[in-house]
Amino acid sequence: MNQYKPTADSTTYRGRFAPSPTGSLHFGSLVAAVGSYLDARANQGEWLVRIENIDTPREAPGASRDILALLEKLGMHWDGEVVYQHERHALYREALAMLEKQKLIYACTCSRKEIADSSIIGIEGPVYPGTCRNAQNHPHRPHQQSRQSAIRVRTNNQPIVFIDPVQGYVEQRISKDIGDFVLYRADGIFAYQLAVVVDDAEQAITHVVRGADLLNSTPRQIYLQQLLGYATPAYLHLPVVTNAQGEKLSKQTFAAPVSQFNVLFQLVSALRFLGQEPPAELLDSNLETFWQWAIMHWNPANITATGISQPDCIK
Repeated sequence: MNQYKPTADSTTYRGRFAPSPTGSLHFGSLVAAVGSYLDARANQGEWLVRIENIDTPREAPGASRDILALLEKLGMHWDGEVVYQHERHALYREALAMLEKQKLIYACTCSRKEIADSSIIGIEGPVYPGTCRNAQNHPHRPHQQSRQSAIRVRTNNQPIVFIDPVQGYVEQRISKDIGDFVLYRADGIFAYQLAVVVDDAEQAITHVVRGADLLNSTPRQIYLQQLLGYATPAYLHLPVVTNAQGEKLSKQTFAAPVSQFNVLFQLVSALRFLGQEPPAELLDSNLETFWQWAIMHWNPANITATGISQPDCIK
């Protein structure tokens, strides 16, 4: 059972913020950035930035540059070099080769419609029924693979359990709840689940602080870590920011980008959403004073599963 401590034998806290450059950072992204940054700094740890642009067709031109510029303007300084997923395909291929050697992956030629017609419903919709599991479809290395087939990993019904400090007890039986999931897509793109697991391991990430919209993905990532022999980081999932209609802030819901002006107001709003209690005078201070106070008073125990009210800056 994974509680809020990593399985890796490391005395150095290494956290990360890993935005997808599909557009500008919105307030929900800011909450994730602030939470991960404060948890790292309050534990005298390192905070890395990784641009998750594995799905290059969805990347907005200039978004990566704008995200990094905004973090700097907010006074959030990262450690080391920024990592870009599109430069790491060789690592992902190596991980697939390790799984293939263990006969844990197979090629799948099922269409989206065939999968959508599955009568088995899990936590995220139709569960892949395993049509190609025993079809002797041997996966080739991605650069040799037919564009008509994806690569799936074999799952089992053993429970994956962890305790999130904010969201509580989480248990998932991947075979029943998700099914054999895709690691390499039929359109030639490595899947998020594989890329994030390889990246976290390669960067020696010990703590993952991110939004609860990824909570259902965590058991799949722990499962892959187990198959690949990686250490499992500690996980903490922050509440998701929603708009007035109860929808998660995103590009699809036309979330407003974080303003480059009056950044202290937005940072204070993020702290309040995360259950912290910044004094009103912080709004009249500067970034250095803000971060000193926020790091010194950071208390994850005050974070609630749904956040503290709706932030003023998105009303």
